[in-house]
Amino acid sequence: MSLGAKALTFSEATSSEAFAERFSTGPDSNLPRLIAAAVTHVHDLIKQFRPTQDEWRKVIAFLTEVGHASDDRRQEWVLLSDLIGASALVEEINTRRPKGATPNTIRGPFFRNDTPERACGSSISLDGIGEPLAVEVQVNDLDGLPIGGAEVVTWQANSEGFYENQQPDLQPEHNLRGLFRTDAQGHFDYRSVVPSGYGVPDDGPVGRLFADTGYPLRRPAHLHFVIRAKGFETITTQIYDASDPHLSEDALFGVRPELVSRFEPADVDGRHGKAADLTFVMVRAKPGRAS
Repeated sequence: MSLGAKALTFSEATSSEAFAERFSTGPDSNLPRLIAAAVTHVHDLIKQFRPTQDEWRKVIAFLTEVGHASDDRRQEWVLLSDLIGASALVEEINTRRPKGATPNTIRGPFFRNDTPERACGSSISLDGIGEPLAVEVQVNDLDGLPIGGAEVVTWQANSEGFYENQQPDLQPEHNLRGLFRTDAQGHFDYRSVVPSGYGVPDDGPVGRLFADTGYPLRRPAHLHFVIRAKGFETITTQIYDASDPHLSEDALFGVRPELVSRFEPADVDGRHGKAADLTFVMVRAKPGRAS
């Protein structure tokens, strides 16, 4: 819109167009169109439900509370995106992979960028609480060839269904988190504890809102992984315990048949526990696409 052009008069009938026309001189990218489309949907909802000023202030108050609940340890905005299926849908659109490759799922709100590197064979359970779990990991390409030097970050909930950054006063710093690197054969192993499924956190504004509506807030037991290797697409995924009864109602829409694994009974360093034998298959990054 040029300085001399006459702008649309803002009204109930023209609200979306009046907003969108202000992007007309912006850069040619998807972002202005995405923002304009989102605003159009918001305006349409307002026109459909016709909230009072007080009701709209409650919406703003909720969004403000979500922001206040987000910090370096907890991302309430990510939780909101996850619960409405937005995160899963973005992953589905952007990470379609050929048959046989490991699919992406959401990263979730409890990821940390400062996960410490650990030695192959070591334990990520710093407090030792829970049923022992031995995890063997193999990283291959689509041809079945091993990928050496891959960086693998893993994290999980404990045996009571809590992540370390949910319980900073009860769990050791970086408990049940580790960064590993595959050897020349694409392999590494580590020790942990069997994770528990859990309810999506309801101590914040997002969880409280969804709990009040009766929305199912259970997550099946799982292990998180982010796998990076030069020249390959990064895998962000979760592996689910096949014995968990809540696989079909995952609140965050992350379960895929390829990601369900059976944790078998096993002797783990002289203790009764379980073992998980996992294989991840990476695809080569397309030209011009970051690995």
